[in-house]
Amino acid sequence: MTTPSIQKEICNCFAEEVLKKIFEELGDDVFSILVDESRDISKKEQMVVVLRYVNKLEFVKERFIGLVHVKETTALSLKFAIDELFARYNLSLGRVSGQGYGGANNMFGEFNGLKTLILKENSLAYFVRCFAHQLQIIVVALANKHLEICRFLKKYQI
Repeated sequence: MTTPSIQKEICNCFAEEVLKKIFEELGDDVFSILVDESRDISKKEQMVVVLRYVNKLEFVKERFIGLVHVKETTALSLKFAIDELFARYNLSLGRVSGQGYGGANNMFGEFNGLKTLILKENSLAYFVRCFAHQLQIIVVALANKHLEICRFLKKYQI
């Protein structure tokens, strides 16, 4: 039970059970997808996918459903990875009512972005830019221009 391969298998079993409960709670309702991409510490590209939906008690839920390693972070490769993830869990892009991403052009580019590729399949999958990402950009820009803000953020390790 302590070998890495056994521990990984146990974690995968737990993950599948959690995902099964998430999809039961979601049922056949619509949902939004939140996607972000980045490089991990070993310089491999990865994409995280979160579903956002309203449950039967009318609470908004955000549930992590996958971290997918991708060869590159072009809009086409991210779309392909989403299609594969959705196929694995029997989800449909037709049920997507919204999509949210950070500020990268590959995500929300007007002609070739992931947003546009999904809108071609589902014109009701409205796009909302990630406000947390916008806030981070603003804070970094302010910290770079104002020494007092930079000192404050460093002092309180924000």
